[in-house]
Amino acid sequence: MTQISHDRLLIIDFGSQVTQLIARRLRELNVYCEIHPYQNVTDTFLKTFAPKAVIFSGGPDSVVREGSPRPPKAVYDLGVPILGICYGQQVMMQDLGGKVEAGESHTAEFGRAYVTPGKERIDLLAGWFLEEREQVWMSHGDHVSKLAPGFEVYGTSPGAPFAITADLSRNFFAVQFHPEVHHTPNGATLYENFVRLAGFTGDWTMSAYRDEMVKAIREQVGDAKVICALSGGVDSSVAAALIHEAIGENLTCVFVDHGLLRLNEAEEVVGMFRDHMNLRVIHAQEQDLFLGELEGVSDPETKRKIIGRLFIDVFQKYADQIEGAEFLAQGTLYPDVIESVSFSGGPSVTIKSHHNVGGLPEKMGLKLVEPLRELFKDEVRALGRDLGLPASFIGRHPFPGPGLAIRCPGEITREKLEILRKADAVYIDQIRKHDLYDEIWQAFAAILPMRTVGVMGDGRTYDYALALRAVTSVDGMTADYYPFSHEFLSETSTRIINEVKGVNRVFYDCTSKPPGTIELE
Repeated sequence: MTQISHDRLLIIDFGSQVTQLIARRLRELNVYCEIHPYQNVTDTFLKTFAPKAVIFSGGPDSVVREGSPRPPKAVYDLGVPILGICYGQQVMMQDLGGKVEAGESHTAEFGRAYVTPGKERIDLLAGWFLEEREQVWMSHGDHVSKLAPGFEVYGTSPGAPFAITADLSRNFFAVQFHPEVHHTPNGATLYENFVRLAGFTGDWTMSAYRDEMVKAIREQVGDAKVICALSGGVDSSVAAALIHEAIGENLTCVFVDHGLLRLNEAEEVVGMFRDHMNLRVIHAQEQDLFLGELEGVSDPETKRKIIGRLFIDVFQKYADQIEGAEFLAQGTLYPDVIESVSFSGGPSVTIKSHHNVGGLPEKMGLKLVEPLRELFKDEVRALGRDLGLPASFIGRHPFPGPGLAIRCPGEITREKLEILRKADAVYIDQIRKHDLYDEIWQAFAAILPMRTVGVMGDGRTYDYALALRAVTSVDGMTADYYPFSHEFLSETSTRIINEVKGVNRVFYDCTSKPPGTIELE
């Protein structure tokens, strides 16, 4: 939908697991960039996209293998700066007349390494080598054995004599390490230097994006009606607020209350959007329908599919009541767009089904409005702040579409949901009370499919056990458990058992992702 008017940087993806980090580093510098798999980057695409600079990502393949991933030759004739990273460096050398050799044990480098400077300093390395050497993160088996004509060496490491190379006459740069990862502490400076010498002015801001998107939404929608599935999460909330600014009362939000929400959540979400933002909101109270169909169901994938199917049915029922609706709004983010394009072209493994409104546009004959599809999560939060959404909503931890259903392993009952709501509320209250909420990516309680023996007063109890989960993460793709103090856990456990009837035992889940997922189901 969006026609980005900013200068654009193209990231050609060769399959690195950290390609998204490159884009995040550039967005932090207020530079607009897009990631595209190498096989989609044709000569025609390059002319249409018209990048101001190009970055080649890393990748797992070997350039010495016949048929290995390559960019189109035309990319080298665009006359724009190019930066090759790891595999991207080797691609540049091989394409431009250098030589790459298959890995040997004495030239391979994996993990932390140290680069020392060459004799000459260049603009790409401004702010580098203030000390004798720079720490970087290497991940290569193959190595460059001969530089392409025009390239010189500006940094070396024990396993990579051509760790930093450049052809200054063409503004082609290539590094054997990964500047985008945390383990290259000064990597952000290198990217900052690259975009500066490429002529980017840093005009990609959420305030500018907001103005552009309001115009784009008005042009796309005209006088038609838009319906939006409002969950109360950050993505749908920001999408709704942005679209409302563009088309006002022509937007109607449908909030599906499936009976699997947290304590007082429905009232808070509907109240904020109706009373404080003056949005049209239909509160679809369908608790009995969802809980009735979930009765007796224990398999987690079956639960997700039931909830997804019912959500679509319910949403369609209420959407049909909105006369003149031609568009469906979704809070699709840029990582969703990237991940929907398979690098290899093959199917990816389904870890779990996701609850969304997939299939609805085709089924209902609606066109999509996706005003956040160019943004990362942190950018969505910044846009939400710019739109005036309350900090309590902008900073909310992620909440899954299937709600408490996947925090209730085994059969779902109303009794277990009530216990879970109250326990979760106590847990989050504790986290806020100790001023830890913003340090944590996601925290929640889960009720386990087991009862345990306990003692309260002089009596024996046989009640539910609860698991507490809290993780730190950047994007939810990987996560580590939050290291609460024993004092916090003891205090929280005591509060839950004292205040929530039906619980007599509390565990803390200290599993990272991988091997576990963040949610229990």
